[in-house]
Amino acid sequence: MGVSRRTFLSLAAAGSAAAALPSLAALATPASAASPPGDVVGKITVGYQGWFACIGDGAPINAWWHWARDASQPPSPSNTGIKSWPDVRDYQHTYQTGYGNLGNGQTANLFSSYDQQTVDTHFSWLQQFGIDTAALQRFNPNGAEGPTRDAMAAKVRSAAESHGRKFYVMYDVTGWTNMQQEIKDDWTSKMSAHTASGAYARQNGKPVVCIWGFGFNDGNHPWDAGPCLDVVNWFKGQGCYVIGGVPREWRVGGSGTRTGFSDVYHAFNALSPWMVGAIGNVGDSDNVYNTITVGDQADCNSHGIDYQPCVLPGDTQERQRVHGDFMWHQFYNMIRAGAQGIYISMFDEYNEGNQIAKTAEDSSMVPAGSGIWALDEDGTRCSSDYYLRLTGDGGRMLRGEIALTPNRPTQPVV
Repeated sequence: MGVSRRTFLSLAAAGSAAAALPSLAALATPASAASPPGDVVGKITVGYQGWFACIGDGAPINAWWHWARDASQPPSPSNTGIKSWPDVRDYQHTYQTGYGNLGNGQTANLFSSYDQQTVDTHFSWLQQFGIDTAALQRFNPNGAEGPTRDAMAAKVRSAAESHGRKFYVMYDVTGWTNMQQEIKDDWTSKMSAHTASGAYARQNGKPVVCIWGFGFNDGNHPWDAGPCLDVVNWFKGQGCYVIGGVPREWRVGGSGTRTGFSDVYHAFNALSPWMVGAIGNVGDSDNVYNTITVGDQADCNSHGIDYQPCVLPGDTQERQRVHGDFMWHQFYNMIRAGAQGIYISMFDEYNEGNQIAKTAEDSSMVPAGSGIWALDEDGTRCSSDYYLRLTGDGGRMLRGEIALTPNRPTQPVV
C-alpha cells in the first residue's frame, strides 16, 4: 500500500547531524527569499493524499483502498490501515466498515476520496481556515491504481477551482522502477493539462511540480544522481518550478541519504526536507532547528533556492501532539529560521496518524474497543477542526499577519 514508506525512510535517516549552532545575531536576521511571494513562497502547502476508496463508491480500483491492509475486505480491528479515525459528519456519503459501533452508538463509517463531495468538503476546509495550497500526491500511475489517481487529479482540480485554492502535482517516486522516462511521459500526456487551470499553483510565473524521493538511501529509490538530475532539468526545461522532497540530512549527510547528490539538490528551485518519523516532540524540533534547519536555510540562500520545510501535527497513536504544542513549536522554529514556505505533512494522512483534517474528538467518535486514540489523547479536549485552525494560524505567522511567537495562539476548542 505504501502507507508507511516515508516514515520508514525518515527513521533510517535519523542519524546525528553536525552543524554549528547559530549565533544570536543569526537568529535575529530573517532569511532573504530567493523568490517573491507566489503560490509556494509565503504560503502554507498541505500534502493531499486523496487515496481513500471504498467498495461501492464507483472508483475503478473497487477496493477499500488505504483503509484496510486487505483492501478486498472492509476495514476492521484485524484488517486496518489507519491510526486515526476521521470525523465524518461533514460528508454526504460514507460507507459502513467491519468495525463495531462508535462509542456514541453510531455505525462506524468511513469516507471515500473518490466522491467529489468529499474532495469539495476538504477544499472548503482549506478555504475556511485560510490554508493556501494542496500538493496532490501522485505515485507511479502505470499500474492498477492509475485510473483512480487520474480521476482524483480531476476531482482535486474541480474542488480547487470551486473554492479558490491552489493545487499542484507532487510525484512520489517511491518504488517507481522505470521512473526516469515514465514520469516525463505522465507529465506530457496527462498532468501538464491541469496547468491550464487558474487554480494550478504557480511560482515565479511557472507551474509548480514537486518530485519526492531523490537521494534517499534505500532500495525503493535506487537511482544514481545522473538520472535524477536529468529528470529535474527536464521539468525545468518544460518551464516548471521544481520542488525537491529530499532526505532530512540532504546537506549534512547521514545514513538515510545517498552521497554525490549535491548537484541534484542544488538543481531544484525549492527544497523540502522530510521530517515524519524523525521528530516526535518539542526537544526533537529544537535539535533539528539547531543542527539542520538554520544551516539548510543558509545553504539555500547562498544557492538562490527557496526553502519549504515540513511541519507535522504528530502521530495521534504515538500520542505526540500535546494538544498542538508540538506542531506550533515547529511553526515557530521554521519561521524564525526564515523559511520561504511551509509544507504540512499531511492533510489526510490517517494511515500514519499525521493528518490535520477533521479527526475524532474523543472516544464517543471512534469505534468502541478499537484502541484508536482521539484528539483528546493527552486529556485535553480538542475540537475536530483544531489542527486546521492551528495550520491557518501558522500561515498567518508565516505571512507576518501575527507576530512571531513560541506561544500557541490557537485554542484547542473555540
